[in-house]
Amino acid sequence: MDRSQKADLVAALKDVFSETSVVVVTRNLGLSVAQSTELRLKMRDAGAQFKVAKNRLALIALDGTRYSPIGDLLKGPTALATSTDPVAAAKVAVDFAKTTDKFEIVGGAMGDTVLDVNGIKALASLPSLDELRATLVGLIQAPASKIARTVNEPGAQLARVFGAYAAQAA
Repeated sequence: MDRSQKADLVAALKDVFSETSVVVVTRNLGLSVAQSTELRLKMRDAGAQFKVAKNRLALIALDGTRYSPIGDLLKGPTALATSTDPVAAAKVAVDFAKTTDKFEIVGGAMGDTVLDVNGIKALASLPSLDELRATLVGLIQAPASKIARTVNEPGAQLARVFGAYAAQAA
């Protein structure tokens, strides 16, 4: 990798750090190519990214960003999982770490807050943005449907009474 490629990689990483909501630092302890591909696909499906970068280049990219405190975690064979959804990358990383012992979570950060392994696991247990949106829509929609039922109920009762009289007369 020549100097211009390294500069491009650092610039790309700096862009990722400026746009992301959460960074999860993971350690690769000998994942196979198939396992690594599976992890990348799961990350992509969840709207997250999984990137292996040289620690030195990642440290240069972290410099001057709000994620610079996680530089201490970049030791050994590490990789970075990032996402704009504050929960997606953590959720996929924690789920994948449960299925294989060759992948471990070192820590991470959400904004200015540095998270340890337990913090990442707690973050992964939270509902995702899509789940929260669905819950909010359900909560907002429930009173409206109750109002509609309440308004329509007297008319429905009258129709049942008239139907009963018609059946009785026949």
